Amino acid sequence: MIKTKTDRWLLLAALIAIFGALSGFAHGSTPRALDTRNLGYLDKFRADCTKSILAENPEAILGYYAENVRLMPEYQKTVLGKTNASSYHKAFGHRFLVQEYSREKKEITDLGLRVVEIGFFTMKLALKSTGQKRELFGKYVDIWEKAENGELSLITEAWNYNHEVPFSDELRFAEVPAVHMALQGHLPITSDVSFELAALNKLLEAVVSQRDARTWARFFTDDGMFIYSHHPLYEGRKALDNFLESHAKELPIFEHLDIRNDRIDDLGAYVIEYASHIANWRNGESSGVGTGKDIRIWRREPDGSLKLYRAVGMYD
Repeated sequence: MIKTKTDRWLLLAALIAIFGALSGFAHGSTPRALDTRNLGYLDKFRADCTKSILAENPEAILGYYAENVRLMPEYQKTVLGKTNASSYHKAFGHRFLVQEYSREKKEITDLGLRVVEIGFFTMKLALKSTGQKRELFGKYVDIWEKAENGELSLITEAWNYNHEVPFSDELRFAEVPAVHMALQGHLPITSDVSFELAALNKLLEAVVSQRDARTWARFFTDDGMFIYSHHPLYEGRKALDNFLESHAKELPIFEHLDIRNDRIDDLGAYVIEYASHIANWRNGESSGVGTGKDIRIWRREPDGSLKLYRAVGMYD
């Protein structure tokens, strides 16, 4: 007998997994190698990005951006569109003097219509109003759209930090037009993939709320990667299992957790999901409501199930 709402969603998620196993999707695909021309293009962007930040000249990289580019910074609401992205970079340069900046790629994955680059960055800066020194170490995820002729345009930049940031309020720019994606409507369920992800997200809500680290770990592929806020990058089964086991014990009580998505790019063997969450939490005598944003890259496994291949999350 199905007794609770959670039980119903767990059953639905199980049925969805069976559906995926019986479906005709491509299974167990391996990402292709990116061609030399585009590898050089990404190298150039990396170099131009560094020059742009150090010179306080955002126009130097705007040519790489798609018109509908999405910035997903840690501690800032989502910034949509090239014009607003330029405003964000200008606001950052107005507040901070960047004294040192460097990027180092970790991997580049060609998913056909999308190319994903993941890497690390370091930044030394000073608050212009006071001269106070600041230092940031973090991780970034860039997603590029590939045209039919092979040309790339940057559609998403997301980043977070490897550590707690005591000056996080300084990294919020109220003057920049931005959107709380977690407060927008759910993406309508109009396809098999959106139906499957809706069920998996409901299951994830229950798993996180119940601090069920073992089930949480099963969301990830054995070669998965979790690019989590305030932590280093975790990669591979052992690292993921160990982190989720310790992290689940530290979580507050979630009185309500709502995970949603506003965009799904179905690439066949891979699915890129743009997601967000609203969390009503309680920890001892403290409580609050938090929102955040995520990118999840799912991979269709040989048994037909969708598993998390790469996942990055940022607080708003």
